[in-house]
Amino acid sequence: MKKFALMLTVMFLFAAAVSPATAAPIVFRFAGQSPPEHMATKTMEAMAKEIKEGTNGRVEVKVYPASQLGNYTLVMEEMIRGTIDMACMSLATDFDPRLEIIYTNGFVTGYDSAKKALVPGAWLPNKLNAFLNEVGVHLLGSYVEGFIGIGSSKAVKEPLDPKVDKGVLTRVPNMVVYTAGAKAMGYRPITIPYPDVYQSMQTGVCDAVDGYPTAAAYTILGDVLKYWYATNYSMEYLGYMISDKSWKKLSPEDQKVFQEVCRKYTLQSIDNAKSEDDKYMALMEKKGIKVFKYSEEELKPIKEACVSTWEAVGKAGTGVELMKEFKKELGNL
Repeated sequence: MKKFALMLTVMFLFAAAVSPATAAPIVFRFAGQSPPEHMATKTMEAMAKEIKEGTNGRVEVKVYPASQLGNYTLVMEEMIRGTIDMACMSLATDFDPRLEIIYTNGFVTGYDSAKKALVPGAWLPNKLNAFLNEVGVHLLGSYVEGFIGIGSSKAVKEPLDPKVDKGVLTRVPNMVVYTAGAKAMGYRPITIPYPDVYQSMQTGVCDAVDGYPTAAAYTILGDVLKYWYATNYSMEYLGYMISDKSWKKLSPEDQKVFQEVCRKYTLQSIDNAKSEDDKYMALMEKKGIKVFKYSEEELKPIKEACVSTWEAVGKAGTGVELMKEFKKELGNL
């Protein structure tokens, strides 16, 4: 009887020691910068659900939208430390200027070429991942919110001819890639902080804007825009990233689940981006904004003008050799 009781005690202690480790899921915090109703946040929620199902409940992902855990620079710092596990955010180029290649104007001008450039395993995501690995972060996939065009309060001259001065003072983000790209396309750039763009358009400080994807242009600037040119010279890009410290907590089997989910939602985001762009251009037209759409063939002169700036972009910080490689891999995509 004593032996039986001893065996029961040992079994109970063993179960008590093992069960919590096997039953309790790993909980990851997934940081986002988009509002709760935004497609990017809905995508994050769908990814969280599929990861939980794919890992049979071993990993639970909690989504924190609207920069609840900090802006993209702070979140990157926390991922490096391992205090935030995952993010769907802009790449913080503060940590490595080479990351700015993702914002290079002109390497894609359409949704099919975006898929070729960004599918996990392609040259560009592999390069970005290598740079992020150096600071302790992995890039598992990409989220494309939509393509960026030119919005203006007055008509642009010859929008498809980069040799013609467009006749508009154009706000650009404070990044060399955008300033160089705007000049190459025939625009006169002026840097204005993002929060001040609406008022600047309203008061005539600038006539046009560069750096806004279609949805943002409509929702934020719709009341001051009269024209939208879908020149697709750049795209609104977010990365699906994970802290190296969090990655190492996963089994190889669960890592594969993460990779498969991120691949799926990379390609799906590009399909969604086309739908979203079409949706918001239709809303622009309904609002009275004149919309101009172009084929990739029609956009070739703009692409070539942007490509001509890549060497200067390399000299400004991303690296000349890197931009040569970039041109070799993506210049004729």
